[in-house]
Amino acid sequence: MDFLRPASWEEALAAKAEHPTAVPIAGGTDIMVEINFDHRRPEFLLDLNRITELSEWEVGEENVRLGASVPYARIMENLRTELPGLALASHTVASPQIRNRGGVGGNLGTASPAGDAHPALLAAGAEVEVESVRGTRFIPIDVFYTGVKRNALAADELIRAVHIKKADGPQQYSKVGTRNAMVIAVCAFGIALHPETRTVRTGIGSAAPTPVRAAAAEEFLNAALREGGFWDSGKIITPSIAKQFAELASAACNPIDDVRGTAKYRRHAVGIMARRTLGWTWEQYRGSGRTLEGAA
Repeated sequence: MDFLRPASWEEALAAKAEHPTAVPIAGGTDIMVEINFDHRRPEFLLDLNRITELSEWEVGEENVRLGASVPYARIMENLRTELPGLALASHTVASPQIRNRGGVGGNLGTASPAGDAHPALLAAGAEVEVESVRGTRFIPIDVFYTGVKRNALAADELIRAVHIKKADGPQQYSKVGTRNAMVIAVCAFGIALHPETRTVRTGIGSAAPTPVRAAAAEEFLNAALREGGFWDSGKIITPSIAKQFAELASAACNPIDDVRGTAKYRRHAVGIMARRTLGWTWEQYRGSGRTLEGAA
């Protein structure tokens, strides 16, 4: 196994173009586990740790540009207001040591359906900035995941950054695991209220071959909130609406039985998380003063 260590982003792109099978390594929290257990033996490792721009972020008027290697710990410390869902997801990642090393770019590159960041990225509405010697392109998060541990990257492309819309409303994240730390998700659920567009987005992890949105649940809830005048009135969401939303979120899953949990349990747990996180976010919205009720 050869170790490539570019000193600049341009050198990294050139190395990836010359060696398309090279596996990028930054935090190394996924790939090193596979190597240590001899589950994977890549011909080349492409070390990106000398490229400082990948560990930087920019807060713009509407979006946050998050470098691919920004550690989860930095997201928790510095971007809790702009990216509350992703900050909550970051809290659930493994241990403090791994949160100080791992980043969203690694989650996206590995594209595991159990990756902790994926539900929050789906719910917030993100774009992945990727680049090769051929140029730059932006991949919407909704089409980034193409299969089990597969993504839309071309062989010569590297993830440079993630562009995430700044929260314009409450966001929540919930994860089920066999313990509180150092655990792969049995399933996870993210939700984001977008009052400016009066829509709700969701994200589901570890309950389908890829991270997915609960599209039917979103459509139902968006219509129910709009037709019932909930956004303006700020009234409590009725139990029947919350129940239907939870059932549709559960139906969006396509899980498997494995050592962490059964498919039946995953569907049930996603429904529970969907109902609870909807309640949490809606209570935050009602208390924000943005509704007519709150302004009265």
